[in-house]
Amino acid sequence: MNAPRPCSVDELRTLFLFEKLTEDQLAWLCEKGRVENFDVGQVYDEGEPATCFYVLLEGSVVLSRRVGADDVEVSRTSDRGVYAGAFQSYLGDRVPQNYNGSLRVTEPSRFYVLSADNFASMMRDWFPMAVHMLEGLFFGNQSTKQAVGQRERLLALGQLSAGLTHELNNPAAAALRATATLRERVAGMRHKLAMIASGSLHAQTLPVLVGLQEEAVEQAAKAPDLTPLETSDREDEVADWLDDHGLEGGWDIAPVFVQAGLDVDWLERVAEVVDESTLEGAVRWLNYTVETELLMNEIQDSVARVSTLVGAAKQYSQLDRAPFQVVDVHELLISTLQMLGAKIGPEVKVVKEFDRSLPRIPAYPGELNQVWTNLIDNAVSAMGGKGTLTIRTARDHDQLLVEFRDTGPGMTPEVRERIFEPFFTTKPVGEGTGLGLDISWRIVVNKHHGDLQAVSVPGDTRFLVRLPLELPKEQS
Repeated sequence: MNAPRPCSVDELRTLFLFEKLTEDQLAWLCEKGRVENFDVGQVYDEGEPATCFYVLLEGSVVLSRRVGADDVEVSRTSDRGVYAGAFQSYLGDRVPQNYNGSLRVTEPSRFYVLSADNFASMMRDWFPMAVHMLEGLFFGNQSTKQAVGQRERLLALGQLSAGLTHELNNPAAAALRATATLRERVAGMRHKLAMIASGSLHAQTLPVLVGLQEEAVEQAAKAPDLTPLETSDREDEVADWLDDHGLEGGWDIAPVFVQAGLDVDWLERVAEVVDESTLEGAVRWLNYTVETELLMNEIQDSVARVSTLVGAAKQYSQLDRAPFQVVDVHELLISTLQMLGAKIGPEVKVVKEFDRSLPRIPAYPGELNQVWTNLIDNAVSAMGGKGTLTIRTARDHDQLLVEFRDTGPGMTPEVRERIFEPFFTTKPVGEGTGLGLDISWRIVVNKHHGDLQAVSVPGDTRFLVRLPLELPKEQS
C-alpha cells in the first residue's frame, strides 16, 4: 500500500454509489476519506476488525469467504464503484464488527477508503430512515431465523419423541402381556406339581422328571429357527402323539414344545419314566415349565429392546457427554437411525455401507446427529416414504465422508442451487421450514470445518458430508 493520495470530488461523482449525493456531501466524503493505492495482494482478511469501507476506483478485486480451511472465491470484478469492508458499521456494537470475507487485488488497484466510524456517521446522518429500515431488516431476519430454527428443532424433537414412544410401547406392551401369562403358567405349574407329588410316583421318578425339566429349559434357550412349514409338520407330529396317549387338547400343548425345540422322541422319554395315570400331569407340568422359560425369554428380549432404545436416545441426544469430543461416526448414525425408525417406515430399505476401519474423529456429536436427522428426513420425504436409503462411510484423503443416497425423483438444477438457502423449501406449506439444510450446512462447514455438497439425477440424489479427521488448529 502506498501513501494516501488526494481525493477528487469529480471522480467520486462518477461512481454509481455516490452519483445522487450533493456537492456538500461529496466534499465531506473527500474531507473524511482518502484514496489509496494497493499492490497485488491482500487488502484485508476475513475475521479481522472491520476498520474501513472500500470503494474500487480502478483495478481488479477478488472477494472470498472461508469454508473450512479453504478460501472460496465469491466474486471477481473490475467494475468501478464496487464496495466492500465495514458496510455494517452503522449497526454499531450490536453485531460483531469484523470483516465477513476477504478482499485482495489481482493487479495494482486504487480505492476510495472511508473509516468505519465515518461511514457509520454518514449512514445515520444522511439516511436516518434507510438506516432504521435496514436495521429492522437485519435484526428482523436474524430473529426470524432464530425463531424458525427453534421451531425446526422442536418439530424434529416432537417427531422423534413420537417415534420413540411408539417404539418403546411395543416391547413394553409385549413384556406386560408376557408377565401376565407367566403368572398364570407359574400358578398352573404349582398346581400340576402338587398333583404329581400326590400321585403314585416312585421315589426315583421325580428326580428324573426334574432332569427332563432342566433339559427342556436348556433346549428352549437354543431352539432352532424353523420355517412355517417345518413348524406345522412338527406340531402335527407332537399333537398326534399326545392324542395317541390320551391327552386332551394336544393342539394347545404342541406349539409350546415345538417352539422350544422338543419333539416326539423327547416325549417318549417322559412316557418311559411315569405310568399312564400320571403321564398327563407330568406332560402338562413340563409344558408349563417350557412355556415359562419362553415367556421369560420374551420378557428379556422386550426389556433389552427398551434398554437399546433408551441407549440410542441417550447417544442421539448426547445428554451424558461433553459437547465436543472424539466420536465414532457410525455410533451416531446408528443411534439416529434407531430414533427415526418409526418415521422411516417399513417401505424404506436402509442399506448401511460402513467402513468400520475409519478412525474416530473430533466433533460435536449432538449437532452431527441433527445433521443426520435432517438429511435422512429429507431423503425419506423425497422418496415419498418408499425406496432405498443408502448410508455410506469412507475415507476421502484427510477427511471422513458420509454419503446419504436416496432413490427419489431427484432435484432440478435450479432447486439444487438453492437448497442451502435459509427458508427455501420444496415441501408444502406447513411441512417444512426451509432451515434444515441451512442449519446442517452451518454445522458441517462453520462448526466442523468440513464440507456439505449435493449431487442429483433422477433416481439418485446424494448428500456428501465431509469432516476433517483431525482437530482444526484453532481448536487444538
